[in-house]
Amino acid sequence: MSSEKNITKKARLHPRNKNREKYDLEALLKVQPDLEKHIKPNKYGEKSVNFANPAAVKLLNKALLHHYYGIEKWDFPNENLTPPIPGRADYIHFMADLVAQSNFGTMPDVEKITCLDIGIGASAVYPIIGVAEYGWNFIGSDIDEKSLDSARKIVEANPKLEDKITLRLQQNSENIFTGIISDSEKIDLTVCNPPFHATPEEAEKGSRRKVQNLVKKQVKKAELNFSGLQSELIYEGGEAAFIHKMMTESKEFLGNCFWFSTLVSKQSNLKGIYKTLNDLEVTGLKTIPLGTGNKSSRIIAWTFLTKEAQKNWRETRWRTK
Repeated sequence: MSSEKNITKKARLHPRNKNREKYDLEALLKVQPDLEKHIKPNKYGEKSVNFANPAAVKLLNKALLHHYYGIEKWDFPNENLTPPIPGRADYIHFMADLVAQSNFGTMPDVEKITCLDIGIGASAVYPIIGVAEYGWNFIGSDIDEKSLDSARKIVEANPKLEDKITLRLQQNSENIFTGIISDSEKIDLTVCNPPFHATPEEAEKGSRRKVQNLVKKQVKKAELNFSGLQSELIYEGGEAAFIHKMMTESKEFLGNCFWFSTLVSKQSNLKGIYKTLNDLEVTGLKTIPLGTGNKSSRIIAWTFLTKEAQKNWRETRWRTK
């Protein structure tokens, strides 16, 4: 098994990430005027978005998707998780690099790439960015029907997303890939932002800490803006248990997918992840550091394909000789 445990404290945003520089507030206000009431001077006296306000965060993301990615209509229930666009974009860009590296440094024809988003959620952010940036095809799975309905409305409201995103309900919450990937289906890569917390209490504590890090003061419960359904935030055993289940189940589909991947927020989970993947006898393992937000995280990607199977995948699916 190959292992690249190149964990670093912080990583710059990906070179192709459209949000590497400071937000162009004037451009964002043109596409989302309502954002203006949530802009105020920061401690340096510069205009900034009030990131501790849920309405402000959602409007900022709407503006970013409209201005940078051409998504004019993007909305979902306030009870759902509001994802940070720059970080989600970084995940997609780094996975694009991984696919290209697996194809002798060249991205295969976009029409030949299919990505599975495990837990697409109500906002459908990963497929949106993947379609806008690379033209990939996406499958989005979720255990929550309301979230899928929301994602479907977003897809139908934006013509560039139609015919590029397929939505599938995971009817058994104990499964991740089973019931989503058919026996003969080929998936080039998977992405996932796994549930982070083990209990509702842990989720609330984590949300409070995030807000306090932003505003540097105590906040009331009503002010907590890091919303999210229980299925988005909580899994028995937390992130480690969910990822362990994902990795174990992925071996049942070892010939269906080139690269499996997931975000890993807790560095303390890495030792167990590497051990599990070693026990599963993966043939390739990549650790890709990310440095967005208030703390570092990373992508863990793995494959079961042998060199001969990878060669066959390139020749038959990506048409690469």
